[in-house]
Amino acid sequence: MSSNNFAPNRLQFPSPFKHRHPVIQNVNDVFQEQLTTGQRTADSVARIMGSWNFIIIQSVFFFFWIVLNVTGWIYEWDPYPFILMNLALSLQAAYAAPIIMMSQNRQATRDRLEAHNDFLINQKAEEEIRAILNHLAAQDLALAEIHQLLFDWQNSPPPDEDSSTKQNI
Repeated sequence: MSSNNFAPNRLQFPSPFKHRHPVIQNVNDVFQEQLTTGQRTADSVARIMGSWNFIIIQSVFFFFWIVLNVTGWIYEWDPYPFILMNLALSLQAAYAAPIIMMSQNRQATRDRLEAHNDFLINQKAEEEIRAILNHLAAQDLALAEIHQLLFDWQNSPPPDEDSSTKQNI
């Protein structure tokens, strides 16, 4: 095989991709580190009050409250219109609503941070995909060129046998 048909210096590939972005951080961990004790408490209260356990326990508690006051088995501390129970529920609602709103606002802030983080990750992924596509395009060109060289080598006339045997001697 003659070496003049093969020219490896003509094959060109893009330079390797350089990752110029900082390491991706978990938004949840970063957000949790920034929370104050009051904010953590508000989130815990909202998580507890928004659970089925809380609703079931509260329903059972007030069911017994009503039964005990209607039947009079124990001293009727809150007779029929259940004014004390209404006061307790009103106080609970008055304190629970702002705490839950604070927790929801914090969740909305966290969602915005997460959306921004997703946007940054998508930008990085797009940049890396673009680099991969450029490299694949360069490989396509290199393969086409190698294919052409092999085709030319296959269709070239065979070398003179006398000259090849003389070189082997």
